[in-house]
Amino acid sequence: MDTRDIDFLRQAIDLATQARSRGDEPFGALITDSAGSVLTKAYNSIDSSADITSHAEMNAVRDVWKPGIDLRGATLYASCEPCAMCSGAIFWSGIGRVVFALSGDTLISLAGGPQSPLVLSLPCRSVFAKGGHEVVVCGPLLEDEARFPVEGYWN
Repeated sequence: MDTRDIDFLRQAIDLATQARSRGDEPFGALITDSAGSVLTKAYNSIDSSADITSHAEMNAVRDVWKPGIDLRGATLYASCEPCAMCSGAIFWSGIGRVVFALSGDTLISLAGGPQSPLVLSLPCRSVFAKGGHEVVVCGPLLEDEARFPVEGYWN
């Protein structure tokens, strides 16, 4: 972890705020290459696109991944811990590192608790651990900042 990681994570949190302002769910993500250049920025767009798979991380991966691209040196920064679907896409894209702010457990508590019918509690580390290559995971980080765009959204 270094100051660049914190800066990129704050950008992801800002993207989450933008998503909420646009009427979508409050999640943001960006991907950088190994040199720290931003390859793409994305926010959740499931409501505006009417596509349940349009999570911020999925949108970012879709924007960057092309057949033959080597993303092992890339980092995905997310305002919240990637869900199981997004973790699968991250893994299969070959992205080598994930840095996230808000933990999945904290998100669940902010969204109404584990009794919600839409909760699928599966940490990204658990998904990546079942794969054939390593994905380095850093997080949760900056949880107090990352709560801001999420708090009250599902109330």
